[in-house]
Amino acid sequence: MTVLLVDAANVVGARPDGWWRDRSAAAARLLARLAVLPGRTLAGPDGTPVRCAGVVAVLEGQARSAGAPDAIEVVRADGSGDDALAARAAELAADGADVLAVTADRGLRQRLPAGTAVTGPGWLLACLDEVAPPA
Repeated sequence: MTVLLVDAANVVGARPDGWWRDRSAAAARLLARLAVLPGRTLAGPDGTPVRCAGVVAVLEGQARSAGAPDAIEVVRADGSGDDALAARAAELAADGADVLAVTADRGLRQRLPAGTAVTGPGWLLACLDEVAPPA
């Protein structure tokens, strides 16, 4: 079972769909779509099945005010979203969780605990398009 740790700003920003006009609403749309993932088995980035134990989404800036479904954990970063995501990844790793971080941020990827699997937003968006198409 794998926990998906999502850099929400990075995922939202991966598609030019007007998200910049209302960052909070864009984050809320992503969170609603992410809520269907816990308990599902997804085709992993390398094709190996990934059973989603849970989703942790990190919000920063204006997106922090987004409403979130109960099905996922939301970390509302007081400062840097990267700092909050790296800290949550360390906590999950310390608890022995299998983590798949979703971000394209190279600097953030280097800050994650050793052994943390990482994939880009394209993989997650493709999974979501398959199981929870945008409204």
